[in-house]
Amino acid sequence: MVAVQGVAREEQERVEALYAWERRLQRQGAVYIAGLDEAGRGPLAGPVTAAAVILPPGLFIAGLNDSKKVPPRKRQELAGTIKKASLAWAVGWASVKEIDCLNILVASRWAMWRALMSLPIKPDHVLVDGMTLPGLPVPQTPLVGGDALSASIAAASILAKVARDELMVAYDAVFPGYGLAENKGYPTPEHRRALACLGPTSLHRLSFKNALVVKSRDFHKYGE
Repeated sequence: MVAVQGVAREEQERVEALYAWERRLQRQGAVYIAGLDEAGRGPLAGPVTAAAVILPPGLFIAGLNDSKKVPPRKRQELAGTIKKASLAWAVGWASVKEIDCLNILVASRWAMWRALMSLPIKPDHVLVDGMTLPGLPVPQTPLVGGDALSASIAAASILAKVARDELMVAYDAVFPGYGLAENKGYPTPEHRRALACLGPTSLHRLSFKNALVVKSRDFHKYGE
């Protein structure tokens, strides 16, 4: 390991360990390895987003990690670094209508497909967070908790999360009253209270109908 000035050895070792899967595949002959992850399966509103990233071998990015473990401001910073330093990256989406028509798992796979097919470089192997993509024309390896195990998936998780968060902040101006800039569509108490008062919008996933229903006893829990 080559020391990076100003970066603690523990952080260098942590990030280096994230490349274990990439190094294994490179030894098997893969040159371009894409990490693939999604964001937004759990919210009550908004699309699901996926990102695909191909990193240069062993690229050191301080702070690279599962997006859920990275503060929002740092995620923004990392997203910019990843876009500049990666060999290729792309983002894909599946709409609320697709989520309602197909179900969230199928829609998530479509978002992943779209991100992967938008890459300007065809990968030799794909590392996928937590699932497989049926019919993928290149070899793939599903990794449960992959955003904490693979640098490429961690990078993809950050790009997907940042892209979706930025969209939900923009939607907050279109659908005021739901706090989308803060809760990003997740089922927070404030979001559920707004649903009880205002009802769902065209941005809400009606197939999540059980989660969208707020009973009167729940409404009183929120301080009304």
